[in-house]
Amino acid sequence: MASTDLTTLRDTLESERAELARQLEELSEGGAAPDANENFADSAQVTAEHVENRTLAATLQDQLSDVESAIDRIDAGAYGRCEVCQKPVSAARLEAMPSTRFCIDHA
Repeated sequence: MASTDLTTLRDTLESERAELARQLEELSEGGAAPDANENFADSAQVTAEHVENRTLAATLQDQLSDVESAIDRIDAGAYGRCEVCQKPVSAARLEAMPSTRFCIDHA
């Protein structure tokens, strides 16, 4: 893969990492829902919001881990190879999904 392409993809990954970290921080700052009171409907709503926030945080953390792993692979010279078959991942797939670990056949 050309150096310019890697630089562009790394810049994209760095931007994505910053945005995911920002979203996680924002979620953790605003994620504390008020304590449930004795009203059942209110407590059910609070519980649902807590579950939704935890689910969203887990999804964002998984995405962040994938992005950081891709940056590590760039640093190690292993970026752009499928983790299953070791064949090159197409440039179009990397452009669409810079943090992908797999070629289209193993996705």
